[in-house]
Amino acid sequence: MRSLILLIVLAGSMAITAQDTGEKRLGSWHMYFGTNRISKKLSIHTEAQLRYYQQGENFNQLLLRTGLNYHINPNAIATVGYGYIDTDPSFEDFTEQDNSTEHRIFEQFILKNKVGEFLFEHRYRLEQRFLRSLDTRSDPEQNIKKTEHRARYRLQLTLPLTDIFFLNFYDEVFLNLQDDVFGQNRLYAALGVNVTENLSIQAGYLKNHFSALNFDRLQIGVFFNPDLRGVFKKKNDEP
Repeated sequence: MRSLILLIVLAGSMAITAQDTGEKRLGSWHMYFGTNRISKKLSIHTEAQLRYYQQGENFNQLLLRTGLNYHINPNAIATVGYGYIDTDPSFEDFTEQDNSTEHRIFEQFILKNKVGEFLFEHRYRLEQRFLRSLDTRSDPEQNIKKTEHRARYRLQLTLPLTDIFFLNFYDEVFLNLQDDVFGQNRLYAALGVNVTENLSIQAGYLKNHFSALNFDRLQIGVFFNPDLRGVFKKKNDEP
């Protein structure tokens, strides 16, 4: 009888653990990206993302990022920037741990090239991550604060189908510069639409693989790249 009770308890514990990750749920990422040109060599990167464990519900993460881009030439861009990330680490609503926050500094270098009709983009990024895990149920002094460093490489391929429609694919690997080297891998495929010369929309699918977990995410992304050089020139010309 005791053995039966123990088996039931273990089975219940395994079921609860399985429910915590939300791995089998189809989540969604809602994204905005902007490259705002302010001079011949400089532009400002703007970005906002809302990520959910399920379709538009069960909050997972808010990511806000900005940076200053230096356009070395049309095919090479260097960036330094800052990101703020607020994360709910648990799929379950009744988790005992509150959201964690992160302040992130990053350095980035992008190289572009074209082979036939295929447009390739190589993105190299280093990140300095200042993380804090919050738990209002315990002493605030016990909150965990740590600094981590990470390297990322993304290979992106864009294939124009017409002047309006295009396909976009990428694979990105995340490498930790401490502890276990492998962090995660993201594999992405999407259909894109050029709405105007500086506005496009992508709808796609992301497979987000961690060491022991895999998440499936539908994505909708808006890319708006206005040329603000005329605005800044007029301001500078004002007496």
